[in-house]
Amino acid sequence: MSNDLDPVRRLRVLAAGLHAGMYAEEHIPLPYEQVWAVAADLPAELPRLVPFLHAFHVPAGDADRKQALALARPGLREEFDVRLASGWCLMQSRLIVGGMAAVPEGGGTRFAVLGATRPTALRPVQWLYGRLLGDRRGRAFVGRVAERARLR
Repeated sequence: MSNDLDPVRRLRVLAAGLHAGMYAEEHIPLPYEQVWAVAADLPAELPRLVPFLHAFHVPAGDADRKQALALARPGLREEFDVRLASGWCLMQSRLIVGGMAAVPEGGGTRFAVLGATRPTALRPVQWLYGRLLGDRRGRAFVGRVAERARLR
């Protein structure tokens, strides 16, 4: 028996360890390939999934580890280290950790998303965000992924 965690369980553990301000996990009644095609298409889909994100530039190629540049609407720029593999996406900047994970489940897909801050000095902000908006924002993100996947 393997002790390996599937991608969704790994993201759940990471969210707990980071005390993530946003974490949501839901079953989406669409095929895994359809859902993950949306999540993995970071340049085209991430700006549609994250309301304040203007663009997410990721270099082309098959490498599972890349440097990306996020441009937010108020003109903010942030560089991210991106790990992208089947069912797993982890994006880390100096301030933010974001992640998505998916696994096939019961004729559909179990999908999860997390958002957290990196510096411990930002933990109070993260805690407040999580208490006020985190759950709602996480569910909204999953809903946008499902909607985008339905359109494919």
